[in-house]
Amino acid sequence: MAKGNHSSVSGFILLGLTDNPELQVILFGVLLVVYLVSVTMNLGLIVLIHVSPLLHTPMYFFLSHLSFIDFCFTSSVTPNMLVNFMCVVKSISFFACAVQVCCFITFAVCEMYLLSIMAYDRYVAIRNPLLYAILMPRKLCVQMIAGMYIYGFTVGLVQTVATFRLSFCGSKMVNHFYCDDVPLIALACSDTHVKELMLFIIAGFNTLCSLVIVGTSYAFIILAILRIHSTAGRQKAFSTCASHLTSISIFYGTISFMYLQPKSTHSLNRDKISSVFYVIVIPMLNPLIYSLRNQEVKIALKKIMQRMGLT
Repeated sequence: MAKGNHSSVSGFILLGLTDNPELQVILFGVLLVVYLVSVTMNLGLIVLIHVSPLLHTPMYFFLSHLSFIDFCFTSSVTPNMLVNFMCVVKSISFFACAVQVCCFITFAVCEMYLLSIMAYDRYVAIRNPLLYAILMPRKLCVQMIAGMYIYGFTVGLVQTVATFRLSFCGSKMVNHFYCDDVPLIALACSDTHVKELMLFIIAGFNTLCSLVIVGTSYAFIILAILRIHSTAGRQKAFSTCASHLTSISIFYGTISFMYLQPKSTHSLNRDKISSVFYVIVIPMLNPLIYSLRNQEVKIALKKIMQRMGLT
């Protein structure tokens, strides 16, 4: 049996969401529209934040990176999936599969910690609104974002190397619509104990750590809001957290549904359905949530449209 990073396969076959030709055509159309809306909304929000002075604050700096991560996250999977809907043999090369795994893990970890950073940012803004700009200077924001990307890429690279050092000498049929750790581990013909342990420890640590940061931040946010005497002040404070809380609820709710199922009822087919929402729908929902519920974004967009003579 081959060991280490030797493998007798040069690529994999992705089984996709369904083998029903008629359903594939329908899914292609629906998911193409969702992906195009997601790309347009996320890139549009990044441009709007960049060109509008009204949005040059730490909150929107972080939001622009959330849009960038969502764009990269969905683009690492969706285009290949859409092409495969039109292919009889849904193949992907060994190298492309490794790149997809690395990108997927990297941007998933980055989004997890960015939501945590945004929770801390909301706490600072509500706790010390007059000192917000001083407590969250541009340099600190850039350092946090840089650290997040470096850590996310490190986790993605380590996990990917560990996966593709396994031997794949049997079936090359991946029961998913993209290259993912769990179905790839199921194909390995070498010992997967170390890789499974790494996956459990690293994924568990990142999820728990990010949730602790979010939970702690919102506990202090609630305490800070309770100290506000005016009803209008409390409502304004709550409104600044509404969009972020919605994003967090959707993100962690989907992760919980995907990964916290009892092993006896766990199903890769069910994972694929959940992954569609996680990989394609959530990146579209985030910019919608922040634009539809945010007056400053609406005002900034209106001013840009007026400047361009569109209204």
